Amino acid sequence: MPWVEWPNILEQAAQIPIRDDPTANEAALDPVRKDKPREVKAGHDGTWAAHPGLIQACMAVFTNNMGNAPNQIQTVKREAAANLTEEDLLKRPRGVRTMEGLRLNTRVGVPYVAAWLTDSGSVPLYNLMEDTATAEISRVRNWQWLKYGVELDGDGLGVKVNRDLFWRVVEEEMARIEREVGKDKFRKGMYNCTKKLVRFSPANALLPPWMTF
Repeated sequence: MPWVEWPNILEQAAQIPIRDDPTANEAALDPVRKDKPREVKAGHDGTWAAHPGLIQACMAVFTNNMGNAPNQIQTVKREAAANLTEEDLLKRPRGVRTMEGLRLNTRVGVPYVAAWLTDSGSVPLYNLMEDTATAEISRVRNWQWLKYGVELDGDGLGVKVNRDLFWRVVEEEMARIEREVGKDKFRKGMYNCTKKLVRFSPANALLPPWMTF
């Protein structure tokens, strides 16, 4: 079968505009401004805009670099891709694990899944546009940390993730979410149902294939 190259797009920064805080808005837009030139120079012909307010800025970057060309298939060289090895693809990511990371994985997943259960596909959370990928990545990371009892080595705590710690974090983050959204919205929403999913999925001995299906 012949190899066919198609015009392609990339999605990167998920930041969205912050209307009531110009300073925070500039900080949120900075990753977007850095991502879009990198995307177009890598050969992508378009991009994903996390919010309608970003379309004009994204379009300006691609228009300035591509002009009126419909795509970059014939013009972009891909030497870097040709030099990739199997070892590069299998290289384990580096980084640290923190209590805040555990909390954020839990906290972000809950309001998204609660919205998803009421037929919302993409939801703005903490000034980012989130979708099902957020919920799935968050719960899989929690499952990995819990299954392998990883040490939270990035903030000096030195504690290992176990069920007692994870379930305590779930309870504390649920209380925080209730304060953030308000008791009435929390009671009427799907938060308690979501709590069961978020609590159950990472605690399984085997990783459930999907939480959002």
